[in-house]
Amino acid sequence: MECGIVGFQAVGKTTLFKALTAHAIEVQAGSMAPNVGQAEIPDPRLDQIAGVITTRKIIPAKVQLVDIPGVPSGGGASHGSILANIRNVDALCHVVNCFDGVTDARSACQDLLTELALSDLVLVESSLDKATRAARGGDKEAAARRDVLERCKGVLEDEKPLRSATWNEQEQAILRSYGMLSSKPQLVVANISETDIERTDQVATELSEFIADQDELIVLCAELESQIAELPPDDRDEMLSSMGLQEPAIGPLARAINTLLGLGAFYTAGEKEVRSWIIRQGSSAPEAAGSVHSDIERGFIRAECYHVDELLELGSEKAIKSAGKLRSEGKQYIMQDGDVVHFLFNV
Repeated sequence: MECGIVGFQAVGKTTLFKALTAHAIEVQAGSMAPNVGQAEIPDPRLDQIAGVITTRKIIPAKVQLVDIPGVPSGGGASHGSILANIRNVDALCHVVNCFDGVTDARSACQDLLTELALSDLVLVESSLDKATRAARGGDKEAAARRDVLERCKGVLEDEKPLRSATWNEQEQAILRSYGMLSSKPQLVVANISETDIERTDQVATELSEFIADQDELIVLCAELESQIAELPPDDRDEMLSSMGLQEPAIGPLARAINTLLGLGAFYTAGEKEVRSWIIRQGSSAPEAAGSVHSDIERGFIRAECYHVDELLELGSEKAIKSAGKLRSEGKQYIMQDGDVVHFLFNV
């Protein structure tokens, strides 16, 4: 899963990217190529599992972040390539600058959403003509694309993003195949100044009235988060406390992305490592096994699993077995958020 950090130029996108990736990626100033990095997803359940199961290593799941060059106001030579980069990601982390007040932030946010929707409309109109011609020749797949594109045209002409409409799984797959920008889940990140930290809740309230119901909203100071990310762990905790913050921005941001994309976590735990894995909600046990290794999915036999809450309640895997809480699940099992699993396979 890739989350694209998008926005107009000079809104703090790259500063946020540096903070989320803990300055692990060398950023090329002025480059038109996206910056790509990973951010570890904080997960208290990992430490809780490791507190019960003795292990040598704790490995959190990661989210792939793509810092896409800022969209120039009014277009420009680079405009098309920037929009093409946005089409390739799964979700949007839309950074808006709140330094000059919420009103300007609302306006800038709407301007970018309009840009994305107009780009979609151009794509829809050109693709619709092609799909319609193919459908006349009896192509059933083309007919399905035509129907979706006609509906897209109506939504966009009503000046609404495509994600505001309800789409079934087949329709969603067609939207993804075209990379429709306004269909992508969106997290709006309001970037405030350090002096406005105490107004975080107020800014969130004012902006939430404007943010669509299907979008998520986070208010933060990207510059402060960038400074925090460079500190040693002890100093980091002290600075967070002094600023009245409970955790770095990656925590709420990752949770918001998980909500938008319908993701959940499962865990593998043993003497070698305790590790979290991110999957789409509704994934089967073999699909989850495939996220660990393709060979495990190919040779899947069954999954022995229990919920992390049961481990914390009973205190050991031995106690879980004694209580009859260890489940043996087959290929049809749908993974649940918080499952701790051991895959049995043969290749």
